[in-house]
Amino acid sequence: MHDKEKLEHNKEAALDFYRTAYLGEPAKAVELYVGDYYTQHNPAVEDGKKGFIAYFEKMHQDFPEKDIAFLRVIAEGDLVALHTRQRWPGGDEYVTMDFFRFDKKGKIVEHWDAIQQVPEESAHNNTMF
Repeated sequence: MHDKEKLEHNKEAALDFYRTAYLGEPAKAVELYVGDYYTQHNPAVEDGKKGFIAYFEKMHQDFPEKDIAFLRVIAEGDLVALHTRQRWPGGDEYVTMDFFRFDKKGKIVEHWDAIQQVPEESAHNNTMF
């Protein structure tokens, strides 16, 4: 696979992985897209595949009506970055930046993220999206 093909593959895999987990099928997401291990850097989520699955299963159970929009997908080397907009029941809205590292087989093996609730007021007229 050429570099450009690899980057496109990784971008699609990151999107499908996150979408599948977020919308309620984290075990399927891990089975399809995660490599031999999964290193987690979010302090609210237990490290490893089982921790990821447990976190997203509980999230889906507690908040089945949440929604996510993928705004930007950027790939470089073995990394993919996602910029998302999340809408939660009750009107809460979040902006997230997720980074996924891929192994040589094209599987996700590491994750970092930053999450911020969208404030009601801003010092400017720009959006977070």
